[in-house]
Amino acid sequence: MRFLTLLLFLIGLTAQGRSNPPVRIVAFGDSTTAPRASLTVYPTLLERDLNARGSVPCQVINAGVPGNTTAMARKRLESDVLAVRPKLVIIQFGINDSAFDVWKSPPATAPRVPIEEYRKNLRHFVEASRKTGAAVILMTPNPLRWTPALKKMYGKPPYDPSRPDGFNLTLVAYIDAMRALAQEMNVPLLDVAKVYAALPPESVDALLPDGMHPNQRGHDMVAQLLADVIRAHPGMIAP
Repeated sequence: MRFLTLLLFLIGLTAQGRSNPPVRIVAFGDSTTAPRASLTVYPTLLERDLNARGSVPCQVINAGVPGNTTAMARKRLESDVLAVRPKLVIIQFGINDSAFDVWKSPPATAPRVPIEEYRKNLRHFVEASRKTGAAVILMTPNPLRWTPALKKMYGKPPYDPSRPDGFNLTLVAYIDAMRALAQEMNVPLLDVAKVYAALPPESVDALLPDGMHPNQRGHDMVAQLLADVIRAHPGMIAP
């Protein structure tokens, strides 16, 4: 009798698991999203938070690829994002798009991705995601900070190594472009750049020890902010 009861219980759990699969969320970005060996990055933290404090089971898929621009990411949108049929897509790009490779010989005189193409690519990501029924969150990139190694590589115009914010001179316009697109398309925006701008400079330095990538505290912060945005829009992950 006990065996039969246990068997029926297990069958019930299996049926429940099949009828209530986890809601899929895709974090689509570059190296500030991608797994990093020494860190628990924000997609993993977000999944833990949503499952610990919500009633809907969630799976957050990390589709971050180091070095990616929106042009590169556009080629993998179908396979890495849309093919998994997500309920929500979180999109964060901009640092690589806006970069001038002044360390090359001869130095680059234009960004890796022109800002108009960046806008078009972001728009495509939003429209393509919405066509599949997915909600979207746009997330501005974090700022950049000078380190000795980065000054050696990028310390030439259009950057200004004499200014604490001189490594952000090309990135600002791309952040503004994402903000404008979010407003135009009525997409929820997590303005990470604005959050960093409100912090004291020494705190920003502490969160970005290599000048580009958030440390564990930085990923903790982004995960919490994303969870807050999702809880403010519960329809995003409604089964």
